[in-house]
Amino acid sequence: MRVAVVIVTYNSADALGSCLASLPDGFDGVDLTEIVVADNASRDSTCEIAKNFTELPVRVVDLGRNAGYAAGINAGIASLGSYDAVLVINPDVRVRPGAVAKLAKVFQQPGVGIAAPKLENPDGTLQPSLRRPPTVPRAWAEALIGGNRAGRWGSLGELITDPRRYDLAGPAAWATGGVLMLSAEVVLTAGRWDESFLLYGEETDFALRAGNLGLVTWYTPDAVFEHDGGDSGTNPMLWALLTVNRTRVVRRHYGFWAWAGYYAAVVVGEGIRALAGRPTAKLALEWLLKPSRRLRVLPQ
Repeated sequence: MRVAVVIVTYNSADALGSCLASLPDGFDGVDLTEIVVADNASRDSTCEIAKNFTELPVRVVDLGRNAGYAAGINAGIASLGSYDAVLVINPDVRVRPGAVAKLAKVFQQPGVGIAAPKLENPDGTLQPSLRRPPTVPRAWAEALIGGNRAGRWGSLGELITDPRRYDLAGPAAWATGGVLMLSAEVVLTAGRWDESFLLYGEETDFALRAGNLGLVTWYTPDAVFEHDGGDSGTNPMLWALLTVNRTRVVRRHYGFWAWAGYYAAVVVGEGIRALAGRPTAKLALEWLLKPSRRLRVLPQ
């Protein structure tokens, strides 16, 4: 199976070298066709690290501006030659031995368009990455009792936090976009990633569009990747971006009335956390209630 790699970077010099160095051992049994680093106008040495990496052929596609994660994926894929699948990864990912080959095997099952691996933190602990469909009841559950708690109780939460689920292969509504493998079929039929999301929400939108076309996201615990994880939980701007884009996905895919109930739940949840003094929630609430204050961070 021919697999190409697209790594989307932005000031990623601290992480990119170890990501690239981990790639060869992950490809046992599949053909690594090419590696593209799609760079969002990094101001550090990211591009130099990619260009000077001699163990593998790495090509840099410079977007010329910080156009976002989806734009990087689109530019990277557009520059590729022929392939059977594309591995899309963040630069803060390390590939465990054999992981790419194991992930590629998922496409032997009919109807699979996106393959999602098991993600682990650097200390080896599980990093929850699977999601259920976003619904109004789940939004209210997460607003009132918190996402981690809701995720442990049956199918109450959107984020799946029960570790037992991560031992079982199976379909998911969507999975964290830090590591995903896309079949050539899903790239062709689902089309480009929506660049208006900038960051967060783009993988949800793409997976839901693919699912509507009959191409499911399939999780396999055999393929393990190490992921540092983002700082959206501590960075107010990133959390606000993530929160607003959650509501945009629901409006787009489920209609006005579902969005209205979902939006109300998210506002209440962020309001509760803002009253508790959480700075991330304060900015998220401000962006939800006053769209003009999102500056130009959130293209509409």
